[in-house]
Amino acid sequence: MKELSQGVFWLLLAWSAASPAEQNFTPVSGSAFLSGQMREMQEDDFANPGMDVVDYGRSLFHKADEEGHRCTDCHGEDGRKLNLQHIAAYPVYDPGQERPITLQDQVNICWEERMDNFPLVYDCREMVGLETYLKYLARGQTIAVKTDGPVRPFYEAGKKLYHQRFGQLEMSCYHCHDQHRGAWLRGQQLNQGQSNGFPVYRLSTSRVTSLHRRFSECLASFRAEPFLPGSDEYINLEVYVTSRGNGLKIETPAIRD
Repeated sequence: MKELSQGVFWLLLAWSAASPAEQNFTPVSGSAFLSGQMREMQEDDFANPGMDVVDYGRSLFHKADEEGHRCTDCHGEDGRKLNLQHIAAYPVYDPGQERPITLQDQVNICWEERMDNFPLVYDCREMVGLETYLKYLARGQTIAVKTDGPVRPFYEAGKKLYHQRFGQLEMSCYHCHDQHRGAWLRGQQLNQGQSNGFPVYRLSTSRVTSLHRRFSECLASFRAEPFLPGSDEYINLEVYVTSRGNGLKIETPAIRD
């Protein structure tokens, strides 16, 4: 498809009929849609602008609170005791809460219950910094989100949201990332919407963006009311979207347009 004006492009997608199911789906990282220059920027820690947030998260991970507690007390200096493959499995089902929890949820569990701090607000600067640092430590690990067992109803709810039309444009995630992936929207090529690079540094906004913030940005572009970061809707959507990338490697902090 040739590059179209933004308004015409959204209208074409809005009224496209979605096929009943994805067939022969093979996950492809968003980095495969980048220019060679942008891939080099992502892979070079000295050139990657997202590394500033990694460094900020590292400082929080090693910082002592008023009681002298640090994340390193449990997880070791530079996270040496962390199970990095477990990080690549989030969101995971938590039997105690009877729902899936995200990596940010787990950070808050540690922050509040084990370090006796006030809980952090979902997607706040500190939370995104810690999440970015942890995902950076797990860079290269293989995404492996479970979709069977007790997490299955939440996966199905996320899948339903992924295919649901939203807003005045009646758009769904499926339209951009499945039906029309590879098409061009101005200077951006639509990819599969994989989450293996999140939190990502977006050149268009000059900041590191969490997955839930990106969900909200997409809904806003549909002229729809976004859900709240950390909401059940976004967590369910994260379960489905992340599981679509099972087998991909973590690339945080990835670079995206």
